[in-house]
Amino acid sequence: MTALARQSQRLLQIGVGLLLFASFEGFVIPYFAAPRLGVSAHTLSALQSVLLLGLGLVWTRLNLGDVAARVAFWLLVYSTFAILAAYVLGAFWGAGNGTMPMAAGAAHGSPAQEGVIKVLAYSSAPTGIVSFALILRGLFMPNGYGRTF
Repeated sequence: MTALARQSQRLLQIGVGLLLFASFEGFVIPYFAAPRLGVSAHTLSALQSVLLLGLGLVWTRLNLGDVAARVAFWLLVYSTFAILAAYVLGAFWGAGNGTMPMAAGAAHGSPAQEGVIKVLAYSSAPTGIVSFALILRGLFMPNGYGRTF
């Protein structure tokens, strides 16, 4: 099995796992300290599951070298879980309006809690963008090119 095929399988597994997480997380939304953030986390995990399932299906068609594929894969996985963790922690702690005020509303945590949420949320954007750029490059690169990196 090639590296791209293994990564494809992992993305499919993670996608289905996120669907399961979204299903069970929906039952505990009313019990979160910030239920509105719980709804946002629920919606986000469902969206991410569909994204990962779709990318998992096209992953073997990427024309990327081993290093670029590995970088794209791990940055995608990190980005997915970092932003989801920020939302889930915010919902659990009743925090997050310093970073995501529209979703968190008045939910404001301690400086440490707000800091953790900020680091997770802000670190997910550049890692996701780099991963998506590599994925797009792998979809546009003609066969025979791009396999060195």
